[in-house]
Amino acid sequence: MNQPVLECKNICFSYHNLNGETRALTDISFCVNKGEFLAIVGPSGCGKSTLLSIIAGLLEPESGEIILNEKEKVRIGYMLQQDHLLEWRTIWKNILLGPEITHSLSEEKKELALKLLSDYGLLKFKDKKPAELSGGMKQRAALIRTMVMEPGLLLLDEPFSALDYQTRLMVSADIGNIIRASGISAILITHDLSEALSLADRILVLSRRPATIKNNIPVHLTIPENTPLAARSAPEFGDLFNLLWKEISDEYAKEDG
Repeated sequence: MNQPVLECKNICFSYHNLNGETRALTDISFCVNKGEFLAIVGPSGCGKSTLLSIIAGLLEPESGEIILNEKEKVRIGYMLQQDHLLEWRTIWKNILLGPEITHSLSEEKKELALKLLSDYGLLKFKDKKPAELSGGMKQRAALIRTMVMEPGLLLLDEPFSALDYQTRLMVSADIGNIIRASGISAILITHDLSEALSLADRILVLSRRPATIKNNIPVHLTIPENTPLAARSAPEFGDLFNLLWKEISDEYAKEDG
């Protein structure tokens, strides 16, 4: 059996300040397989972004461990809520920022960047500044900047939340198709249950804080083509949405109680 790309084992984490301790995560364990698209949903403030930061190595868990597949030599890419493109650099220069910082800029990297720009429909905009692009185009540019580093695991922290609804639908579908075509593994944090269902192979539902894994829901949809937009028309979509909504609304009800 192939080793997972990522294993999270019994992850616990608390925030500390002068007022005391706030427990964020308790005993979080799950795996992500190669090529799998995992979504994580849960009540606001339950620790979803904290969990991504721990996976990325930006925070240290209090206990538990993060195991990356050494055989695959997994690199992690992290795409945040905002595109964080540098306004004084062209799109081309923004995309090459990672290789510049890591001293890995080569002709091969430049060729890959050009291919990604072409594949994502941004080649003719490579010499533009971010202010000259639409919100959706900037998110694509941010994804290219991440993908040019050739990650094996892509972390997506609500990357479409700053977009208007119509643009969000189109961009999330485009990026979902791009990620699937690349064959890399991905973890998406989102508050949008329809988005989670349309993009993911599997959905983890977290409880209210301190978060535990409340449910692990595989997403099997009967659709003629495996695309995010087609997924929303699947006959199973409504029942799965209602299941997710009940899981999360039950957690909010506990808070009110």
